[in-house]
Amino acid sequence: MMPHIATDRRANLQGAAWMVAAMAVFAIEDVFIKAASVSIPLGQVLIVFGLGGTLLFAVLAKMRGESLFTRDVLSRPMWIRAIFECFGRLFYGLALALTPLSATTVILQATPLVVVAGAALIFGEKVGWRRWAAILIGLTGVLVILQPGAEGFSALSILAVLGMLGFAGRDLASRAAPRSLSAPVLGFYGFVPVALAGAAYGIWEGRAFVLPDGQAGLFLCGAVLAGVLAYGSLMTAMRMGEVSAVTPFRYTRLLFGIGFGVVLFGETISPTMLVGSGLIVLSGLFILWRSRQKNASR
Repeated sequence: MMPHIATDRRANLQGAAWMVAAMAVFAIEDVFIKAASVSIPLGQVLIVFGLGGTLLFAVLAKMRGESLFTRDVLSRPMWIRAIFECFGRLFYGLALALTPLSATTVILQATPLVVVAGAALIFGEKVGWRRWAAILIGLTGVLVILQPGAEGFSALSILAVLGMLGFAGRDLASRAAPRSLSAPVLGFYGFVPVALAGAAYGIWEGRAFVLPDGQAGLFLCGAVLAGVLAYGSLMTAMRMGEVSAVTPFRYTRLLFGIGFGVVLFGETISPTMLVGSGLIVLSGLFILWRSRQKNASR
């Protein structure tokens, strides 16, 4: 075995491990936010979560000697990214608070499909008919989970779809963000909109903020720490291994989300959710495989 091949394989394995860890901690973050929102107004949860993440990323950037305030942070893509981050975080937070964790997590997995479609429509990236077909199949999986028109349909499930669209817009804007901005700086400006979203929703909802008890306070602290650790692990994964080898492990978040939903919140998994999940994941994996084939043939 050639040394560089062994090195690449080791890097991919390490990157995959970091990705799985990131998805597990993201799922834990969701659990903490859902648990905290039981006794604390969601606007307050988002404000504390956003400010906590902002502070931690500011410290990380300072430790690396990086400036948080440069001309690049005022670029148009960064403004667009902030708007979509605010939109996505707000509706995803509402989905976590008001709908089952398992269903919310599954719908979130459609984000890469929307990103690929958006990259084709906005950035002009070439997407063949096979990948377009996979995107449509994956979005059909979302409809299978939502069951619009069925007796068991809940309008609240649309919240997760809106959150997913917000995150897809954020990811597309991140592609156009200046390359000079590091992960801690992007993290800092990713958490600022969360606090702003919480403030806006808190004003609209009109609920008085409360002093968290010990348990709720731990949930809030846990959400902040989990969010920062998950983001850092994700950045490590994407920079350590090949993107095509590491990215498929994003879908392990689905397993963690469903597992936590069943074990911690007593949720049940319906056959339609399993079918929809399968369509979303298989479509996403096919798109990744097809992209890798295209890159290899160049």
